[in-house]
Amino acid sequence: MPKPSSTSPTQLQGSIYDYPKYYDLIFGSDCQAEMDFLEVGFQVFADRPVKRLFEPACGTGRLMIRFAKLGYEVGGVDLNEKAVAFCNQRLAKYGYPESAFVGDMCDFQLAEPADAAFNTINSFRHLSSNEQAVGHLKSMADAIAPGGLYFLGLHLSPLEGATVEEESWTASRGSLTVKTDMWLVHRDLTKRYETYKMKYEVTTPSKQEVLEDQFDFRTYTMDEALSLIEAEPRWEIAEVYDFAYEIEAPIELDDTTEDVVFVLRRTP
Repeated sequence: MPKPSSTSPTQLQGSIYDYPKYYDLIFGSDCQAEMDFLEVGFQVFADRPVKRLFEPACGTGRLMIRFAKLGYEVGGVDLNEKAVAFCNQRLAKYGYPESAFVGDMCDFQLAEPADAAFNTINSFRHLSSNEQAVGHLKSMADAIAPGGLYFLGLHLSPLEGATVEEESWTASRGSLTVKTDMWLVHRDLTKRYETYKMKYEVTTPSKQEVLEDQFDFRTYTMDEALSLIEAEPRWEIAEVYDFAYEIEAPIELDDTTEDVVFVLRRTP
């Protein structure tokens, strides 16, 4: 394999979400445990057969394409046009409908309800206000049929114990490698936001590229998350898990809980 150029890396402009090929590699290269957890969860917690799936903030459709290959009908919504185009092109490549659309996950409608939905990698916390978060849960309750499910994953802000403030991981596909670093810049639990920076270091045999981005997440303590869910009465909490995705090992929430997946069930 040729060695990458020894010249300085090219500085990429824009958001990490504007580079769907790199984003999909970083967040979609190792998701089998997540897939297995969701599939079993459909069987255990849904009060209806699960055939039609929906993903808010679907991005590149890293899970959508895998579920489509398993025989599910899939759909998704995302604000980023480049990510949606990437998702639809991949669905079409394998003969599936181009079922992702550009839209706001706080305010959208589906032509017909889905049986289950999932949003598991913290995308929900991009919603910066309580009004947006409530609007999202309302739109999702409109989008899911009674007895259906919504798997909502996010990082909480523990009131006790240490928190994870930086992460690094690397993923490769063929001759493409992306190293990712993510670290906390500032946190204000009173104003309920935290700022993170993320850096991609992209390497192929012919080039090196670097992309840096910064974004805010809304923070949630355990009580704040529970109060938000209670604000939309059509959701009930069926069970709670962490990011280990072990269906036989639900967790008890307390002030040390950080990683959480709420299994929400749509009431009649």
